[in-house]
Amino acid sequence: MMDHPIFLFLVSLAVLWLATWVGGSIVGRRWILDDDSRADHTSMVGAILTLLGLIIGFSFSMAVSRYDLRKSYEQAEANAIGTEFVRADLLPAADAQRVRVLLTNYVDLRIRNYVVHDQAEIGRLKAQTSRLEDQLWAAVRDSATTHQPPMALLVMSGMNDVFNTQRYTQAAWWNRIPRSAWFLMSAIALAGCTLIGFGARAFKTAAYFIWVLPAVISISFFLIADMDDPRGGLIRVRPQNLVDLAQSMQSRVANPPHA
Repeated sequence: MMDHPIFLFLVSLAVLWLATWVGGSIVGRRWILDDDSRADHTSMVGAILTLLGLIIGFSFSMAVSRYDLRKSYEQAEANAIGTEFVRADLLPAADAQRVRVLLTNYVDLRIRNYVVHDQAEIGRLKAQTSRLEDQLWAAVRDSATTHQPPMALLVMSGMNDVFNTQRYTQAAWWNRIPRSAWFLMSAIALAGCTLIGFGARAFKTAAYFIWVLPAVISISFFLIADMDDPRGGLIRVRPQNLVDLAQSMQSRVANPPHA
């Protein structure tokens, strides 16, 4: 469900509301609170909701930091590819043009990787990216062994940076909020909503009150999941730097400097 934030929101709202209803309709009928018990109930609810708020806050902070990391790596990847595109000028004209064309195709694949959702398409993109990386490395390696070894070695170093930033980006996309944190938040939320429902019946609170806490918690879960999901959420990293780079690279490939 963490990969589908809207679905997580709907399920959380239904389950938490059900827990609140159970606390008020079933548990509340079996126990009657005296004054001392009411004070204990209030203290317990306050402690549980405080703990839940802290965990939600920490989880939101984790989601924001991961989102910022993905943005940073998108920029770093664009910088690495752009630098390597310029370094291709150090190669002989034919090799340089070959590397530029391959890099242009590579950047198109990287942009598509940010916008696709279908798992089969993602798998095809990974395979195409891997093949294109092999071709890029072969292009600079062949040039290093036949022409201007010192300059070609600099281009090889830049190509290595391109591949590394792609791996860093992928690692950042895999770095999600642990499932144990979601389980802990869900368990505490269920306990808190059950007690809120029990207290609402015991204190004769208005019926609409039982919707407030489940709705607030569900919205919090949705926001955390949405920001933590690199593909399926509404808040996603847009490949703006890669798109700008692709436009400048395409014009350069269409009008090579030696033409």
